[in-house]
Amino acid sequence: MSKEKAAETGDKPAKGKSPIMLIAITAVLMLAVGGGGAFAMVKMGIIGGGNAEHVKEDNSPKLIRKGQEDPYAAKPAEGKEGEGGAKEVEGEGGSPYKTSYYTFSEDFTSNLKNSSSLVQISVACSTHRDGRVLMWLKKHELAIRSEMLKVLADTPEEDVSTMEGKEKLQKRLTASINHVLTEEEGFGGVDAVYFKSFLVQ
Repeated sequence: MSKEKAAETGDKPAKGKSPIMLIAITAVLMLAVGGGGAFAMVKMGIIGGGNAEHVKEDNSPKLIRKGQEDPYAAKPAEGKEGEGGAKEVEGEGGSPYKTSYYTFSEDFTSNLKNSSSLVQISVACSTHRDGRVLMWLKKHELAIRSEMLKVLADTPEEDVSTMEGKEKLQKRLTASINHVLTEEEGFGGVDAVYFKSFLVQ
């Protein structure tokens, strides 16, 4: 087609699309994709603080101060509050936290490491946290007993014959209980283990 013929019909010579139009379309597409991505990241809580629904509440057992009511405490039997039926009273000194105890239902008997001797212990443990820890101890007692027996079987005879060895054993037993509770419930909460009886044969 000649230039004269194009001028007669009013058509312009065919060239590619205008570069300004391409830039404008690209910019609009980039804004749409970027805006959608930013919206998604805000909704997921990656940027901008996220949604209040996605803020995870700390639901771990709480420390219970003396005099504070434990919302998870087991209710005492009718007419029985503390020992002898009297209302429980806490001293003002010592730890600022209430102490709750859990006694394992049966004794633990195990061989000692590299020894023909047996150890038999009766055990209790304590927590300053709310009643959920005591519930979990009861609920997972079987798994906890198994873990504690492993600790006893891995204890040399020398460790059960000295005060320092027994203290180390108490710490190892505490750690084994908290390990099971953390695996099962996501939180340990046991502060100490106590020997009610300790016999080596």
